[in-house]
Amino acid sequence: MSIVSKEDLLNKQAEAKNTLESFTCRVLVCSGTGCIASGAQKIYDEMAKLCENLDWVSVEMQKDVPHVGVVKTGCQGLCELGPLMKIEPYDYQYVHVQVEDCKEIVERTVMEGQPVSRLFYRDHDTACPHPSDIPFLNQQTRIVLENCGNINAESIDEYIAVGGFQAMAKAFFDMSPQDVIDEVTKSGLRGRGGAGFPAGKKWSQVARQKEKVRYVVCNGDEGDPGAFMDGSVMEGDPYKMIEGMTIAAYAVGAENGYIYVRAEYPLAISRLRLAISQAEDRGLLGEHILGTDFSFHLHINRGAGAFVCGEGSALTASIEGKRGMPRVKPPRTVEQGLFAKPTVLNNVETFANVPMIIEKGAKWYRSIGPEKSPGTKAFALTGSVKNTGLIEVPMGTSLREVIYDIGGGIKGDAKFKAVQIGGPSGGCLITPHLDVSLDFDSLKKMGAMIGSGGLV
Repeated sequence: MSIVSKEDLLNKQAEAKNTLESFTCRVLVCSGTGCIASGAQKIYDEMAKLCENLDWVSVEMQKDVPHVGVVKTGCQGLCELGPLMKIEPYDYQYVHVQVEDCKEIVERTVMEGQPVSRLFYRDHDTACPHPSDIPFLNQQTRIVLENCGNINAESIDEYIAVGGFQAMAKAFFDMSPQDVIDEVTKSGLRGRGGAGFPAGKKWSQVARQKEKVRYVVCNGDEGDPGAFMDGSVMEGDPYKMIEGMTIAAYAVGAENGYIYVRAEYPLAISRLRLAISQAEDRGLLGEHILGTDFSFHLHINRGAGAFVCGEGSALTASIEGKRGMPRVKPPRTVEQGLFAKPTVLNNVETFANVPMIIEKGAKWYRSIGPEKSPGTKAFALTGSVKNTGLIEVPMGTSLREVIYDIGGGIKGDAKFKAVQIGGPSGGCLITPHLDVSLDFDSLKKMGAMIGSGGLV
C-alpha cells in the first residue's frame, strides 16, 4: 500500500502497531553478521519451523496455541556470546543458544512463559534474565542503535510501528528546508565518520551553492580495523539511515543519493536493497514522497575494499567509475563532489542520528554528552576485553567506563596495557589516559582521534 499523506502514515503506524501487539509471544533471533557466523540462521530456521505449527506442543501440554512471531533482528550487542535470542513479552535474553535448545525454548518459554535459566548471561555467579540486568547493556544510551536487536531488520512495517518516518513527515509538512538545516546546526551534531565536522554547517554550505543539482552520499565503507558499527546499523536498522538521508536531501534540494558500502558487507547490502525496495513500494522513497512535490531516489554502490575509498573525494571518484584516489582541495566536496556537483557526504551513524534530532529537537539532543560534542557515539569494542561487542554511549564517557564498567575489564583480570583507537589514523591510549573523555576535542589533545569508533 502506498502512503501518500501524513494521515496515511499515521494510519499505517497504528495498523502496524496493532499487528505487532497481536502477537502473544515474539522470538527475536539476532541475525547480525557475528551471530550468523555463529549459526544463528539455523536457530532461526528451527524456531520458525517449531512455531509454525504449535499443535504438537498444545496436544502434549493441553494448552491453547499462542500467536507467535519469529523474526530476524540486527545486532543485539553481546557479540562474543552469540547466537543470541530475546523472547517478548517476557524480556528474556538468551546467550550461546544452540539448535538443540530450540525445542525446550518453545515448550518452556513460548508456551508457558518460563525461562530456560541455563541460557541466561551470568555476571560472575549472578544470572541476568533481562537485558536491563546485564552490565554490558544497561550502562549504554542507545539512540542510533535503539531499534537494532528490537525490531525485524527486514520489515519496514515494524520500523513504521515504532515511529519510523514520523521525523521525515514532520520535516516535509511542518518545516522548511532551512528549518531542517537550522535544527541540525543547533543540535551540534558532528560527523561520526572521524573528522567531527559540524553536519549542519556542511548541509548549509551545499544548500547555498548556485548549482541546483545536488547529491547526498552516505559513506558506509568502514575500513578501520575492528570497526563494525556502521555495518551493524545497515544490517539492523537500515530504515533509520535511509530516513536521515531523505531528510538531508529535502534540506539541500537533492533528488538522488548514493550509499557506498564495502563489498565485504554482503548482509548490509542485501538488507539495504530490501529496505529501499520496501520504501519505494510504500511511497516513502522515489517520486512524490508522501504525496509531496519532493522526489528522492537512492542507489547502492559497492566498494572493492580499498581503504583509501573511505576518504570523501576518493569515494566519490569510485562511485563515478574512476580510480579511488583522493584529490587536492579546494574545491571541496560541498562545492564539487559527486559528478562535480555540490554533495552532502556523511557516514552511516551521522545520518542515523538525524531522525531523532528532527523528531525530538536540538535541545533534547544537546542534553546528551558534552557541550562541544553532544549526542552519543557507537563503538566496536574488540580485542582482549571480557565483553566484546557493539556499544553506544554518550560522548564524553571515559575510557575506563567503557573498558571496565561495560567491557568487564581485561580478560583473565590482566593489567590494562593500551587501546588502539581511531583506526590507522588514530593512536594508542595507555594507562594514564584511562580517564580521558571520549569526545572529539579531548582526544585531539591526547594526539589521538575518535575516528569512526573502533576500540581494539
